[in-house]
Amino acid sequence: MLIFRQLFDAQSSTYTYLLADGATREGVIIDPVFEQMRRDAALIGELGIKLRWTLDTHVHADHVTAAYLLKRRLGAEMALAGASGAEGADRWLESGDTVAFGERRLEVRATPGHTRGCLTYVLDDQSMAFTGDCLLIRGTGRTDFQGGDAASMYRSVREQIFTLPDTCLLYPAHDYRGLTVTSAGEERRFNPRLGGEVNAADFIGHMTNLHLPHPARIDIAVPANLKCGRPAGDPPDSADPVWAPLSFTFAGIWEVQPRVLEEYQGPVQILDVRERNEFTGPLGHIPGAIFIPLGELSARSGELSKEHPVVAVCRAGSRSAQAIAILRKAGFTDLANLAGGMLRWRTDGCTVEGGSA
Repeated sequence: MLIFRQLFDAQSSTYTYLLADGATREGVIIDPVFEQMRRDAALIGELGIKLRWTLDTHVHADHVTAAYLLKRRLGAEMALAGASGAEGADRWLESGDTVAFGERRLEVRATPGHTRGCLTYVLDDQSMAFTGDCLLIRGTGRTDFQGGDAASMYRSVREQIFTLPDTCLLYPAHDYRGLTVTSAGEERRFNPRLGGEVNAADFIGHMTNLHLPHPARIDIAVPANLKCGRPAGDPPDSADPVWAPLSFTFAGIWEVQPRVLEEYQGPVQILDVRERNEFTGPLGHIPGAIFIPLGELSARSGELSKEHPVVAVCRAGSRSAQAIAILRKAGFTDLANLAGGMLRWRTDGCTVEGGSA
């Protein structure tokens, strides 16, 4: 029996795939997302899986991989394409390689085009394949940066993916419409960019004229992924914070979601670092919040207790992240940023004082 789970990161619209051999419980994870590491590790633990490998389909430009964090936490080895240009992996993969987990294995197929180092992973019985950003559901990845090349993508899809059996299920790294899976037969027939009678010249002309904006996180994601997701400042070796369910961001900051904070029952100091006109303005403020503008925090940090956690709040989460850095320097340890700030707090329908309807 194959254990299979398809996981999703809403912020980057990224699919992560967990596969394991049901007999031995050895498994692999494909395209894990940095911010979702704790979620994925929890599922792996609950299912009793021994994670052998983290596999990235390519050096992503829209999110940071969780490969390094999963190696640190679970001991899984990191693998990606030798042509990726990355450093720090435990294994560099080439076309024709296999990655074993228990009695199962994945075949590695080089499918460059989106980037130079794109791979597709094909399950041993060819019942499913993981195509990364090479082939999407009724679409393809872009080909205009990181060594991308439309002619290479055309060959990759036609020679490495469309040669799979019609019934082979194809799982992409992303989808932006809520679609989850397709098949080789479907895409060979219905893909508007590469299916049917579309020839290489048609495809190259189409891709050349897309003129897409670069991904919003490319300046963060690509350098990080070239190091397998290892942060510039590693998260601490100690256990994760236990005072509330938090997520660790690649910026090195623990975040708490609005609903989690509102329902939290323990002692916590909510620090609002906006300006006075914002604190009393249309967004209102969180009941019981301590108001210290960011510009005054260094001088007034003594007004906060180091005995209880501090959650920093601003309009959208940027200034409060700066507040976290200031409080760290002042010796505070149990710190978290309110994800999305007061904008998210209001959007989620959490309780406010003041403000407008």
